[in-house]
Amino acid sequence: MTVKLTSLVTGAAGFIGSHLCERLLHEGHRVIGVDAFTGYYARSLKEANLAGLRTHPEFRLVEMDLTLDEGAPLVAEADFIFHQAGQPGVRASWGKEFDLYVDHNIRATQRLLEAAKGSARLKRLVFASSSSIYGQSEDLPLREESLPRPYSPYGVTKLAAEHLCALYHANHAVPTVALRYFTVYGPRQRPDMGFHKFIQAALRDQPIVVYGDGDQTRDFTYVADAVEANWLALGPRAVGQTFNIGGGSRSSVNQVLANLGEILGRSVRREGRPTPPGDVRHTWAETRRARDVLGFSPRVPLREGLTHQVEWIRSISGRSAL
Repeated sequence: MTVKLTSLVTGAAGFIGSHLCERLLHEGHRVIGVDAFTGYYARSLKEANLAGLRTHPEFRLVEMDLTLDEGAPLVAEADFIFHQAGQPGVRASWGKEFDLYVDHNIRATQRLLEAAKGSARLKRLVFASSSSIYGQSEDLPLREESLPRPYSPYGVTKLAAEHLCALYHANHAVPTVALRYFTVYGPRQRPDMGFHKFIQAALRDQPIVVYGDGDQTRDFTYVADAVEANWLALGPRAVGQTFNIGGGSRSSVNQVLANLGEILGRSVRREGRPTPPGDVRHTWAETRRARDVLGFSPRVPLREGLTHQVEWIRSISGRSAL
């Protein structure tokens, strides 16, 4: 009889985490989902993300806070850990809120790594890092060797967590991999994120808030491509390494809004505002290492992915929490 592999996914009720759980179940894994249901956005949206997962016989949800609760028993069950949990948001990471970022991005990661260092069963711990660790860099396209200079408190905490993964690998042989996501979008995207807010405003014929001149660029990555990168990170050559995960769809905000108008069949209205602290001008991922080592190649172009997200938001437009 074939023994099923078990994957532990933190942040399982979130945007990327819920998609990743579905992929792992599809690949035949038993999945333990962990989520603290923090108050960053409505729990009802996270519960909706879990709706399909809850019906699967090989999925188990554990509600727990990694900063407070003992994770070692769950880690002991895991062949693979995908650490997607964390406190998101560049703009919200200033001031008193920084304590939450220290707790959920740094302290939770350290506690998880401590639990993992004694596991003889664990084959991989994949950490969800962020392009925010690079900050306001002019070294474009950004390479894994580019000097990290975070431009927000959020970026500082993600870089600190990434360093923790590296040192637990070096000192305790924890089989870590860090994936630096570049602006992930698609169905289930958090309601505070750009595409979600753009589409919601456009569907309601409300002005879309554009910070700065709209010529700032991002390397947009469709959620299915980010999930694929996590799956490929289980390959034997990935251990101990860091990878940029970009979608190959670098575009300006103005170009995104033009695409959105074409998808909707009408022009969109805009409302200009000053650029907030922590927002960088450009991101652009050099993904050669991910291609060469992982075999990663993004498959979903921006127009296609944006269309999928529009369709999803239309399908859930009646939810008051949005």
